[in-house]
Amino acid sequence: MLQRCLDMLAPALERPGAVVVDCTLGLGGHSEALLNRFPEARLVALDRDKEALRLSGERLAPFGDRATLVHAVYDELPDVLGRLGIPRVQGILFDLGVSSMQLDEADRGFAYAQDAPLDMRMDQTTGVSAAEVLNTYPPGELVRILRAYGEEKQAKRIVAAIVREREKEPFTTSARLVELIRDALPQAAKRTGGNPAKRTFQALRIEVNGELSVLERAVPAAVRSLDVGGRIAVLSYHSLEDRLVKQVFAAGAATTAPPGLPVVPEQYQPRLKLLTRGAELPTEEEIAENRRAAPARLRGAERIREDVG
Repeated sequence: MLQRCLDMLAPALERPGAVVVDCTLGLGGHSEALLNRFPEARLVALDRDKEALRLSGERLAPFGDRATLVHAVYDELPDVLGRLGIPRVQGILFDLGVSSMQLDEADRGFAYAQDAPLDMRMDQTTGVSAAEVLNTYPPGELVRILRAYGEEKQAKRIVAAIVREREKEPFTTSARLVELIRDALPQAAKRTGGNPAKRTFQALRIEVNGELSVLERAVPAAVRSLDVGGRIAVLSYHSLEDRLVKQVFAAGAATTAPPGLPVVPEQYQPRLKLLTRGAELPTEEEIAENRRAAPARLRGAERIREDVG
């Protein structure tokens, strides 16, 4: 959905002196497209993955000082802009989830289709790994994570099997976990929804990287960082992310005035205008070209007034 993102941001980024933030740099594909499409714009790009920063730095080197790459998590956006002396920006892009590089590198442990160390940290220099979560969290906490972050209906059954197995030997690799999940689930649960391990892997990845709590802080912070007339586009890949983005945008686009006022004062007027009706989905052609695009959901909004008071 790259072209749709560029088109959505275009009215804001075609202004002289525009600054755009790519909050999820990855391998730099979106950033490169932004710099090419908007030749007068300056880019600030964030990523918590140092290897992604190194590789994208090589890719974006031809753009010189138009591109500033920063090792940071996207909820740190206000601090990053403060250090760079940028009070407001005109465009912000989030492409959430796991990058293709992280999925394709076996030793990162994100993919359930290949055996790898159970790591799943987007920044491998900090935090606990997925193996540590599996081996040390209390059973009740593991059940909560699988239900809340993976929407796994069989969470209790899977966690009971994990607890039995970790007492025999700690978990270290993804293949053992995938096999355990397959054995733990009833036959009916294995016949629907693709690989039976995907919900557990999603839940572990979200827990390890604090993805939802980070996103819960990041999206409101990003909206506050937008100039009036600035635009934000968010690509999410599962319902938990999309729901959170929807709630923030909907709150910003609603009036906060008490009911019954004949005239709504400015401080109660909406701060955002929604740019999508619901969430936009990828086309069949986009899915055929890149099957990882299938679950993508795009939402956008424009900042239409300053905060008052």
